[in-house]
Amino acid sequence: MWDYVLERRELIAFQAFQHVSLVVQCVLLGTALALALAVLVYRSPAATALANGVSAVGLTIPAFALLGILLAPFGFGITPAVIAVTFYAALPVLRNAVVGLAGVDRSLVESARGIGMSRAAVLFRVELPLAWPVVLAGIRISTQMVMGIAAIAAYVLGPGLGGLIFSGLSRLGGANALNSALVGTIAIVLLALVLDLLLVLAGRLTTPRGIRV
Repeated sequence: MWDYVLERRELIAFQAFQHVSLVVQCVLLGTALALALAVLVYRSPAATALANGVSAVGLTIPAFALLGILLAPFGFGITPAVIAVTFYAALPVLRNAVVGLAGVDRSLVESARGIGMSRAAVLFRVELPLAWPVVLAGIRISTQMVMGIAAIAAYVLGPGLGGLIFSGLSRLGGANALNSALVGTIAIVLLALVLDLLLVLAGRLTTPRGIRV
């Protein structure tokens, strides 16, 4: 396996970069969409329940099935991969964002409103900072989950390390087939650990000191 890695290190590094790029961009996009939706629904119990239900049901959709559905309108390539990965990335963040925002102490919100803060100011200066640790936990879950889903996106010729895995599995019994599948899998696990560590550090830097204490 070591010889296999050395011989193909440039290809592996390029596919690893593609994989991380796909995951990071889709998580950022999914987080933005999830936060926007959470801000719209968290004040309504009925809308909150609906959003939680959608996120729960969405996670039960098999990634292969969703990618197969997206093949008809978008064909093979990056587009269906981005749509599928973003869809799955948004779901854990949506659930955590709704829970975090709804869980902010209402007395703090009323106090902020009492000193003359606008609703937007209360949201960005009080509610979101207090809910941020819960939101960040959702982002961490989302990132770990879509690292694997991004590999499945190779089914529709999406970028990333999934190509190594599918190539190896399609040639099982052939030369370097097992090495290809194992290298792709191990690389994804290592990248997932690195991204999670970076998110932990980001949480320490972005969480208000009063909440950390």
